[in-house]
Amino acid sequence: MPAPVPKPAAAQSLPIPIADTANSVPSDTSSVSATQLLKAEKSVGNRLLVGPDVKLKGAEILDCDTLVVEGRVEATMDSHIIRIAEQGIFCGTVSIDTAEIYGIFEGELTARSQLIIHATGRVTGKIRYGKILIEEGGQIGGDIQSTAADISSSAVKTESRTVAIAARA
Repeated sequence: MPAPVPKPAAAQSLPIPIADTANSVPSDTSSVSATQLLKAEKSVGNRLLVGPDVKLKGAEILDCDTLVVEGRVEATMDSHIIRIAEQGIFCGTVSIDTAEIYGIFEGELTARSQLIIHATGRVTGKIRYGKILIEEGGQIGGDIQSTAADISSSAVKTESRTVAIAARA
């Protein structure tokens, strides 16, 4: 007679550690999800992930080092990093060090250090930035100004038009 097969122990609900995947971020970022971006984030700190079916409205986001938006957020925020995934939407006011946009941003955005708009990204509103990078296909429109230290305030031009970088045939 065969020995009885032991029953598996009840599954425990333990947190799954997030590995340091900073070196494994794909070079083609057009289909990178915000979850992958969050996992690839090297810095430690207070992070908030707003998932794909989540709507956060009327909030003031405080003490958050990195905000990753896969759903919809209507809020104000002063922090270090915001990343808006391809399906993510942020409406509101943000004062941030680095903004990385794959989805949609509408409102007032001040990126003190760098604003990165990927091919799928669209940014509209009152936009201020230190440095800017727009991938081919990325869109920016509204009241746009550089805050770079080497540009005097009298030399800063305000653009009030939409700029779309289109593929060259």
